[in-house]
Amino acid sequence: MTLTATTIPGYQTGTWKIDPTHSEVTFSVRHLAISKVKGKFETFDATVVTAENPLESTVEANIDVASINTGQEQRDQHLKTSDFFLTEEHPQLTFRSTGIETKGDDLHIAGDLTLRGVTKPVVLKAELGGFTTDGYGQVKFGAEATTKIDRTEFGVNWNAALEAGGFTLGNDVTINLDVQFVLQAA
Repeated sequence: MTLTATTIPGYQTGTWKIDPTHSEVTFSVRHLAISKVKGKFETFDATVVTAENPLESTVEANIDVASINTGQEQRDQHLKTSDFFLTEEHPQLTFRSTGIETKGDDLHIAGDLTLRGVTKPVVLKAELGGFTTDGYGQVKFGAEATTKIDRTEFGVNWNAALEAGGFTLGNDVTINLDVQFVLQAA
């Protein structure tokens, strides 16, 4: 797929801020080797700067790790401790793009993810939802993206062995983004 400003209907250059009321940052991790625990972050911010050449656009995002919500308060409090996120010392999870490319029909956004003070390269597999103007005259675009990280590479090592074999948590964490952005400046 060739990605250019003319191949994306409604494409606009400019600076875009995330619309948090129409966006969601979620994750899932294997639990007890039989199912997945899912959660989300309630507080996050992101800026996208779309360039004349879409492949030269940039993405920056910050997530307030203490805003984690798995629907179970005791687990959320445990996730904020040194066993997991150590939020007192590392309150933010950040992503900074380093490049965008197409691979077949897929859009890949490479970048540096920093979690718990450790920075590692990741690739977000993304799908552009499109550009439009809402009923209030705001120009918006939407996108979905996903990536999978090994939590132990970021120093999130807590686990417990199970009597039946295996461990309480899997190492792979899938991160999903379903986001809308609002044009701030063209």
